[in-house]
Amino acid sequence: MSDLFPARVGRMIPYKPGKPLEELERELGITNAIKLASNENPLGPSPRVIEAVAQAAKGLNFYPDGAAFALRSALAEQHGVGLEEVVLGNGSNELIDLACRTFPDPEAGDHCVFGKPSFVCYWLGCTAAGVDFTEVPLRENLHWDLEAMAAAVTEKTKLLFLANPNNPTGAYVGREALERFLQDLPERVVVVMDEAYYGLADAEDYASGLELRHTRARLLVFRTFSKTHGIAGLRVGYAVGPAPLIAAINRMRAPFNVNLLGQVGALAALKDTAHVDRYIAMNGTERKRVGRALSELGLAVAPSQANFVLVDFERPGGEVYEALLRDGVIVRPMPAPIETSLRITIGTPEQNDRMLAAVAKLKKGD
Repeated sequence: MSDLFPARVGRMIPYKPGKPLEELERELGITNAIKLASNENPLGPSPRVIEAVAQAAKGLNFYPDGAAFALRSALAEQHGVGLEEVVLGNGSNELIDLACRTFPDPEAGDHCVFGKPSFVCYWLGCTAAGVDFTEVPLRENLHWDLEAMAAAVTEKTKLLFLANPNNPTGAYVGREALERFLQDLPERVVVVMDEAYYGLADAEDYASGLELRHTRARLLVFRTFSKTHGIAGLRVGYAVGPAPLIAAINRMRAPFNVNLLGQVGALAALKDTAHVDRYIAMNGTERKRVGRALSELGLAVAPSQANFVLVDFERPGGEVYEALLRDGVIVRPMPAPIETSLRITIGTPEQNDRMLAAVAKLKKGD
């Protein structure tokens, strides 16, 4: 059956999300497990979201607004851009896929650049679309190497992804370096600033791509409602960029790609700024505390500007992952080149205490 699909389909590896709580409890016969694997918001959605979604569920017999006018209008107003400069996605994951299918032309040999380790969906999106790509190693597998990324750009490069802050390392690029990088890239390159963790960064020199739109014409900023807004289950993301780029993505997106409940829930989440601020404040405090506590256990903790920390256990991460599972703690093992590390989501203080106790128990048994 080798002729059933193109070779690129055979190279695809299905995205593997963090282990669900129900699966762990079923497999090991335990209860009250905690999941710190998928960088989800432990506070959950705003009560306003729950109420709005419950009301909207009465209209599930109708298709959603295909243009998502209400949500796009609210986003445009918040960011001070035109309605034609905003497009929605079924999570920012869909927007990544759309960028890979919209801008590079595989038949013309167009090319994409992104870092490694970084968000695996860049690799998945390019592979699925048949786009040639270069993965640029991060310095010490943790920090962006902007000079190497710029050097990887060829005359065929049409697309470049830069996650800021980066997943899974938590590293970020400061304003001055980012501005210089964006300005110096060739005009033809469409740059995607993936800001899934925007709002969680508190470094003084952090700057969003939206603040740097003056640096280049072909700049897209991707955001998601999954993290700070706590509605990962509704799958809503959005892109902000020049109208011609947004119009091109609109040509490629599926009809009704963001469902009714997603649109209504995201609009309600956008309005409850107090709920978002509460989570951001808790995450900032707990991220520092968790990082300090893990360091005191003798572990190397990468500096993070997101809602997780990358921790090097200096032994196969799969072993640590399995041991923590037996204590009812789900974290995320990492592939090469950081296979001795685990990514640990910052949870509530109670969840973090439980994770730290499980790690201390593990270290004591070494």
